[in-house]
Amino acid sequence: MEQQVEELMELAEQVVTRARKGGADVAEAIARSGSELTTKVRLGEPELVEEAVHKGLGMRIIKKQRVALTSTSDLTPRGIDRFVADALELADISQEDAFAGPADPELIAKGPFPALDLYDPSGGEVTAAQAIDIARRGEQAARDADPRITNSEGATFSRSAGAFALVLSGGFRGGFAGSYAQLVVSPVADDSGDKKRRGFYFTGRRHLADLDAPDAVGREAARRTLRKLGARKVPTCEAPVVFDPDVARSMLGLLGSCIMGSSIWRKSSYLVGREETRIASDLITIVDDPLIPRAPGSRPFDGEGLLARRNVVVEQGVLKTYLCDSYSGRKLKRPPTASASRGAGGGVGPSTSNFLLQPTSTPAAEIVRSTPRGLYVTEMMGFGFNAVTGDFSRGASGFWIENGELAYPVSEVTISLNLDELLQRIDAVGDDLDLRTSTCSPTFRVSSMTIAGS
Repeated sequence: MEQQVEELMELAEQVVTRARKGGADVAEAIARSGSELTTKVRLGEPELVEEAVHKGLGMRIIKKQRVALTSTSDLTPRGIDRFVADALELADISQEDAFAGPADPELIAKGPFPALDLYDPSGGEVTAAQAIDIARRGEQAARDADPRITNSEGATFSRSAGAFALVLSGGFRGGFAGSYAQLVVSPVADDSGDKKRRGFYFTGRRHLADLDAPDAVGREAARRTLRKLGARKVPTCEAPVVFDPDVARSMLGLLGSCIMGSSIWRKSSYLVGREETRIASDLITIVDDPLIPRAPGSRPFDGEGLLARRNVVVEQGVLKTYLCDSYSGRKLKRPPTASASRGAGGGVGPSTSNFLLQPTSTPAAEIVRSTPRGLYVTEMMGFGFNAVTGDFSRGASGFWIENGELAYPVSEVTISLNLDELLQRIDAVGDDLDLRTSTCSPTFRVSSMTIAGS
């Protein structure tokens, strides 16, 4: 894979040189190659086998403060000629942008880059037959777990592996390889009133050997499905709400979208002007950390060639920084935070890497045990969030808590509260952080939310 990375760097360097010779003041190229495999098994039979291999180029050029973005998968000599010519032509007809430009040359990483162990050769080499077998084992374990599991929405195993190279006319040259594998199992159980209850569970990791065993994933998916049987509504009320890690992660993602420098300068976030003010309870510390070995969002450098670094976004409830690329940093008159990502087409914007709500030493089970009465949320539906005001409202399902125990399953309720208030009302954070995805949170409890039911 190292040779593949080097070949991509040479390809990117070639088009950067040609764009500069053609009149571009700045030329930045990204080259990618890789493969993806997705297989799905339903009721023991293969339902989907999809495999793709890709290789392509993306480029951003700047010419007299005019920006052009182009991409191509045609890597023939003629295709590359057209690719470079199109970029130069597009720049000529674009509008000037006074804030456009590359990262400050003083900030460009010179190396060496950290070794983060992001690529697993064995994961990238899983064949379709092996993938089907893994998915089949996961689904069969769920179906065998209990006779009440009567159907299945299937089990899906997917893996991806690829190489990435970035070359900037400002002097940066770097690349790395990465892989990821995931198994999702979704069984179905019959409930009263001809209702069906679906649950799921998944495992995902950079390295194949770090995945949970397929049988264990299937059994856990069955357990999560069966505990939904007999779900009912609850009366409308105000009560504590406990978010399990899967739904807590989505809440953290909402905050992530609001701390982007691009959202701040556009004034499309309720956090405009809130730096160094309290936006959450003192239990909340959130970091963006791209330097965790084997983690899904890790990277040795950002999309503008800045050395990756850990950013503390919220410290004990106080907002410490926005995440900025160079463009949003210029708009906000501040330095970038090495948070740039670069899309396949060459476009640059701020993003999170491993965006994590830091765990505490409190066992997640203790959060439920210490809740006399409330709602434990395991799934949310719909999308009801206004980033400008912070207003939040979504459909939810889970379990009603009575005297510190999960009393019965709950469905068809809506939970709502302004995100600003929600984060400040968090009064317990668990210890169960699991880096299956790049945005992660442990269990946490909000002291009071509006629960709309029957």
